[in-house]
Amino acid sequence: MEELFLNIKKMMEKADRPGLTAGADYDSTCVFLLLFNNDGELNILTVQKTDNEGYPWRNQVALPGGHVDKEDAGPLEAAYRELEEELRIKKGQVELMGSLGHFQTINRKDLNVFIGIWKTREPVSFDPSEISKVFEIPLKKLVRTHIDSKFHGRIPDVLELLYPFEEVIIWGVTARILHYFIELVYPIIGPIIEDDVLSDISGSSPN
Repeated sequence: MEELFLNIKKMMEKADRPGLTAGADYDSTCVFLLLFNNDGELNILTVQKTDNEGYPWRNQVALPGGHVDKEDAGPLEAAYRELEEELRIKKGQVELMGSLGHFQTINRKDLNVFIGIWKTREPVSFDPSEISKVFEIPLKKLVRTHIDSKFHGRIPDVLELLYPFEEVIIWGVTARILHYFIELVYPIIGPIIEDDVLSDISGSSPN
């Protein structure tokens, strides 16, 4: 797993990250894409927002994060603050890998996305008035959807770009972030999942 994390970090260093359009008027927000080892399998931590009327992220599956406040030293410190406020995950529990870049929403939010390794895992806690559920999603599950839906090598329309998981569907800007990340790590992860798919097909074929 450590070698996988190292390879992902190397790919991030070479990546052409999406930026913020010059002169654009967006609200500055930040999120953390947290990776962690769950019994030898790479997972991503997400949250489902509560069903609060008027809330722009209502019922959506999202990455933990929030607004950059004027008191924050910058987007990264805001991302750490939000992580602790939302899930009680402290800065010292996370190893920063870098930035995935900027992603914009239709309601003029700019998400500065940071990626980190959740090194010291402890039970999370959250305010049920803001978050209804926390999901630990295996990356392999997302990549398999990516392959099955033929997302690899192209950027699907927002109505097509969907990643179902259990009883929820990841869509919108979170789906775009995951799509970008999967495409970034596809040279490492893709062949493994493709082999699994072929193995499943051959195993289910009649003799």
